[in-house]
Amino acid sequence: MASPGVEVELLVKGRSELGEVAPEVKASERRTAVAIADLEWRDMDPDDYGTNEAQDSDFPAVERSRLQEMLSLLGLETYQAQKLSLQDSLQISSDSMKNWAPQAPKDLPWNFLRKLQVLNAEARNTTMVLDVPPDARPAEKESQMEEEIIYWDAADDISADIYSFSELPTPDTPVNPLDLLCALLLSSDSFLQQEIVHRMSLCQFALPLVLPDSENHYHTFLLWALRGVVRTWWAQPPRGVGSLREDSAVLSRAPAFAFVRMEVSSNSKSQLLNAVLSPGHRPRDCFWHRDLNVGTNPREIADGLVEVSWFLPSGREDLDVFPEPVAFLNLRGDIGSHWLQFKLLTEVSSAVFILTDNISKKEYKLLYPMKGSATKYYFILSPYRGKRNTNLRFLNRLIPVLKMDHSHVLVKVSSTDSAGFVRRVRSIVAHVARSPCRRLSLEEMAHAARKLGLRVDEDCAECQRAKDRMERITRKIKDSDAYRRDELRLQGDPWRKVAQVEKELCQAQWAGDPPDKGRAELRLRLLELRAQQNGHEPAGGVQEFIAGISGPSLGEKQYFLRWMEWGLARVAPPRPRQPPESILTLRPKHCGVVDFSELLWPEPLGVEHFLREMGQFYEAESCLVEAGKLPASQRRFAHFPGLALELLLKGLPLELIDGSTLSTPLRWVTGLLKELHVRLERRSRLVVLSALGVPGTGKSTLLNTMFGLRFATGRGCGPRGAFMQLVTVAESFSQDLGCDHILVIDSGSLIGGALASAGERFELEASLATLLMGLSNVTVVSLAETRDIPPAILHAFLRLEKTGHMPNYQFVYQNLHDACAPGPRPRERRPLLEPPGDVSRAVAQMEKQGGGIRTLADLAFCDPEKQHIWHIPGLWHGVPPMAAVSLGYSEAIFELKRCLLENIRNGLSNQNKNIQQLIELVRRL
Repeated sequence: MASPGVEVELLVKGRSELGEVAPEVKASERRTAVAIADLEWRDMDPDDYGTNEAQDSDFPAVERSRLQEMLSLLGLETYQAQKLSLQDSLQISSDSMKNWAPQAPKDLPWNFLRKLQVLNAEARNTTMVLDVPPDARPAEKESQMEEEIIYWDAADDISADIYSFSELPTPDTPVNPLDLLCALLLSSDSFLQQEIVHRMSLCQFALPLVLPDSENHYHTFLLWALRGVVRTWWAQPPRGVGSLREDSAVLSRAPAFAFVRMEVSSNSKSQLLNAVLSPGHRPRDCFWHRDLNVGTNPREIADGLVEVSWFLPSGREDLDVFPEPVAFLNLRGDIGSHWLQFKLLTEVSSAVFILTDNISKKEYKLLYPMKGSATKYYFILSPYRGKRNTNLRFLNRLIPVLKMDHSHVLVKVSSTDSAGFVRRVRSIVAHVARSPCRRLSLEEMAHAARKLGLRVDEDCAECQRAKDRMERITRKIKDSDAYRRDELRLQGDPWRKVAQVEKELCQAQWAGDPPDKGRAELRLRLLELRAQQNGHEPAGGVQEFIAGISGPSLGEKQYFLRWMEWGLARVAPPRPRQPPESILTLRPKHCGVVDFSELLWPEPLGVEHFLREMGQFYEAESCLVEAGKLPASQRRFAHFPGLALELLLKGLPLELIDGSTLSTPLRWVTGLLKELHVRLERRSRLVVLSALGVPGTGKSTLLNTMFGLRFATGRGCGPRGAFMQLVTVAESFSQDLGCDHILVIDSGSLIGGALASAGERFELEASLATLLMGLSNVTVVSLAETRDIPPAILHAFLRLEKTGHMPNYQFVYQNLHDACAPGPRPRERRPLLEPPGDVSRAVAQMEKQGGGIRTLADLAFCDPEKQHIWHIPGLWHGVPPMAAVSLGYSEAIFELKRCLLENIRNGLSNQNKNIQQLIELVRRL
């Protein structure tokens, strides 16, 4: 074997035309000096570095105040005692209708949250537009600035050390985006942190893994914040057919590769990581770096931040850089200043890449404690001229300590071929990943973080109590169908029989016939079925669930619901597998009709099933009380609507139309609305906004992006019913908008595109569409690759047009195939305005209006100049799962939201309702 020193001779190339040192280096030099001084006296035993004493406790006093100064600059100091909540960030205000640029640092957090909500790829840009134009600056200011410039130019004798202390950004200087992110996360509660991280993942931004907080002397491993991130990739086994895999980012194991900086490095870690992660010639800006806008601003509080990102294969050999998922970790700042984070990375990574310009005695002392580590180490050097002998001497001393060889030393200078260098780094990563190496999940990394003394956000008492309660429920679920049959006894056949009798009774009542024996028999049958339901006691799992949402701690309730969602997802039946191109889009059948015969897999067990069970207990008891069969004083479940309402107010979607029976539990829904009316008191003015469309047209994603909601997305992976969520309007804006809340309804999978010839199935879909549109002030119809509106929705339009109740409507054509679709053009709006096809004419003839309907405009007074029709570009920019949301999509969604709010404010929707009126409308419909 050749001597390692032979290949290290490459260092003789030196550094001829190196770029400037990264700006953040200056800001951390003093922290490095403190940490290195602390290491000088140590015996270099690795065991010395696993305790809390390395957690920046020796920082100068001036350093400890910088966090508070940054929070004050950003206007976040008020959110330290009472954290910013998810509901605070989702409120609709006057700013929701403006596409404005931040004008002061205090605008930056809200601008970031608003852009992140609509998945805008430019959310991290912290550039500000000043209120005062430069030409309006007072003359004395210009003079003062000129004097300052002259003063500093003349200060040749001042020590250069003064420049190592960076000043906080002034109001006209952009804040480093990483500082903004850290400040916002430190000011947010656990659920807003989780939402921020989730939406960052959809934007393909690098995610925070370890959040620094030197002010309070602890750093936080963000395990809970990352729990909501789900990763999808194409798994290709050594033999056989590949499959689409989906798993939690917290639970899935993958080899991890850490990139860190030691002292000064002329090469950017983040740029290198972006290049390694990007399959094409144009690197994705997953990790923020120095060459982006405001990327050169020094970090003030973000040093010590550890970020994580993944490469996920798509099943396409021309795009897949690696054949399996690979995690990449990036430590911001110098390892000497952040020894605890560096120690963590060495214990959880398969390999660590250390970027530095030179290796001297100080660097050698830093790395010596890693002696005996199982982690592989690689150096990426950009050596200064004249440092050849020093580099060789310390490298040769480190090689046996870190168990390296000559292939572990890479040299990159300005003349190095960048593309070739990236290929070499990729080949090293691929080689390590193929060999036996450490593979940990984030959950396992959190165990290592605890041992080193880092705080893990998930370890709070409320979160752990909620997790224990969830596990007591889910450990009993061995088979979903059996559990539903044995534990959720009021659903299934009992609920279907009740729904059928109620439907027949309702039809007989609306027929206007006088009371007869048949109706009396139906009522008697209904009471018998309800008495049978009321004779049951809630099963153990249901009682545990009720206890979980009944506790005095609001935070513990929210933790419990999130744990239940994830716990039930782990025991749900597997999703059907689809080919890799289906990650990009769901391709509907011709004429935009999705064949429901494809939707045969069982509905996964979810939180909604437990709430359905509560609803049936309440319905059965209420029915018997109304009929005088049960005294009101003996009611046991009257408080159930209040418990469910708490969940609605905290952002959980509640079921309006049951997906299993395709019927509305009327007493349960009206009970919820009555509780809502009591809770909101004077702020009870509502606008109802519904979204209808066949499955796979992107309506749920559209609503989630527009309002920051949590409707289930993806075909076949969620509940089938129609769900509602409540969006709050800020009090300062409610008078202008004309309402206090917006009730958003997602039709889910109820409208399947059944043809008019489908008989009962079509009539059922048309009735459900009529119900949802009849409740609405505003209706968004989501379409994809079709010139025809789904027949059931067209049928509902015809019915409502005859009653005079026509909601404000917007037709949204979503491009599900083209990842880089252009903006709306008149020719792309034309198909919906052309003469209807056979399906539309057949539906119109059913309503005896076939002769009068020639185009959609004849039906609904559709005027394209009034923006009734929208073209939304494709969701993805690139090929999933590594694709980011396209900027065109997020901008179009924002414009659609602005238009909807403008229509509400201008009264173009039907008259806004109060909750009492909505209750009466639900009963009538």
